[in-house]
Amino acid sequence: MRIIENYSLLKHNTFHLDVKTRWFVEYESEADLQRLLGDEYFMSQTFLHIGQGSNLLFLGNFNGVIVHSGIRGIDIWKENDGHVWLKAGASEDWDAFVRFCVEKGWGGVENLSLIPGEVGASAFQNIGAYGVEASDCIEEVHTYHIPTGEKRIFTNAECKYSYRHSFFKEEANCGLYFITHVIYRLSKQPEYILGYGNVKSRLEGMEINLQTIREAIISIRREKLPDPAVEGNAGSFFMNPYICIAHYGALKKQYPAMPHYPVDDKVVKIPAAWLIEQCGLKGKTLGGAAVSTKQPLVIVNQNHATGTDIALLAEAVRRSVQENFGIELRPEVYSVA
Repeated sequence: MRIIENYSLLKHNTFHLDVKTRWFVEYESEADLQRLLGDEYFMSQTFLHIGQGSNLLFLGNFNGVIVHSGIRGIDIWKENDGHVWLKAGASEDWDAFVRFCVEKGWGGVENLSLIPGEVGASAFQNIGAYGVEASDCIEEVHTYHIPTGEKRIFTNAECKYSYRHSFFKEEANCGLYFITHVIYRLSKQPEYILGYGNVKSRLEGMEINLQTIREAIISIRREKLPDPAVEGNAGSFFMNPYICIAHYGALKKQYPAMPHYPVDDKVVKIPAAWLIEQCGLKGKTLGGAAVSTKQPLVIVNQNHATGTDIALLAEAVRRSVQENFGIELRPEVYSVA
């Protein structure tokens, strides 16, 4: 177990903000975690568990304990003729996990290629892209309950998954569980999901298999999204909003080209990027932060931005969309004071 005082989080957030934490603790096993949860000093502090920090916005230094899992490993938990269940450590790099599955010929997560983050965060956030969500393949989530130190295994149903939501993100539960492992169920005879974005057209004339799908999605994402290694960002800053049919109908009269995706007979989903672009915010700057000219749903650290710069720009975007469309954008990025 690593314990470091006054530790820079520059390498632990994809906005590239050079903020510090009073203490940084990385545990490498469940035994380490149990010792940590039994430590009176640690339990008396303000603490935050992070992954790669790809969905975090630090507004300043953190006066507490940042906790990170060092639990790694990908093992076959069980298998049958049609499926294989993998037990992956929470700190495994997500895209490396996807690559591993694709190379083995096991399908289910290939559409989630190149999403930054770690395996534990995939279960916490219920990451999704191109018609697939992590929850489509999650069988179990192994955790420790922080107040009691007891181990608890959640089934998929108990995780209460929905669009970018899980039990772990609910206000009453957020911060109460540390995820150690995730059990993923992969298919040995995968069914390909190609009807989202321009995945199908990108594969035209090619043999369709897990590897070509992965390569196509990586190519699309690199064209569409700014690289966080070059311009600090946390991917999509806002979730795509859901609005009622009546609200959509009224807006459609004013904006005939307004895109939408039916959710059910009462609700549609509107692309947040389209709303932001219609407000004329593409390229808008505030301090060192900017709305990406490549993808308006992304806010980038363009010129040594502070966390406050990014937060204020995000608020300006939210307010503009609310004033122009009567639609409330909800952040996908979690701000840490």
